[in-house]
Amino acid sequence: MAVQSFRRNRRIRVPEVRLIDENGEQAGVVSTKDALQRAQEAGLDLVEVAPTARPPVCKILDWGKFNYEQSKKNKRDKGSSKGKSGLKELRVRPAISEHDLSYRLTDGRKFLDEGHKVLCVCIFKGRQMAHPEHGYDVMRQVAADLVDISKVEMPAKMMGRRMTMLLSPLPLTQRRAAAKEREQKKRDAEIARERGEDVPVE
Repeated sequence: MAVQSFRRNRRIRVPEVRLIDENGEQAGVVSTKDALQRAQEAGLDLVEVAPTARPPVCKILDWGKFNYEQSKKNKRDKGSSKGKSGLKELRVRPAISEHDLSYRLTDGRKFLDEGHKVLCVCIFKGRQMAHPEHGYDVMRQVAADLVDISKVEMPAKMMGRRMTMLLSPLPLTQRRAAAKEREQKKRDAEIARERGEDVPVE
């Protein structure tokens, strides 16, 4: 409920309310007039916190403080509703096996599907530093495999013993279209196997 929709003090026009006093204790059902008087005597406000209850629930509290806390809560809720997109890291090696790379790519695809950016990090050890081209090959393979749902925001770059590349997810509509296409290809492959036909290896 938005802060502005809370009725308070004289705007509460029902004859009686279920009251929670300034100490947070249940005071039972009382007349709205008595509840207002108690709030005034405490130097606080009477605020309708549950208008759909029968009778409505009202609380004696500091409106300024309550208003501030509700504003903060609304901002947090609004921020969380946008999704928790962030940056995920995908670690590979210059001499990574096809099996391990396939496992990493599955993770990378999951992160991108969720709307996260993916920082692909290739770490070089010892003599591997003499062959940076192996790292670039792995990065190209990662980018090519995930090209249907991502774009290269920052090309592969060597910094010390680390090579990094940043991928950002394509718009949601494009990612969904790619997911449908993958699902269709999977179904087509299953049908072909059932028929004993050769299934092309991608």
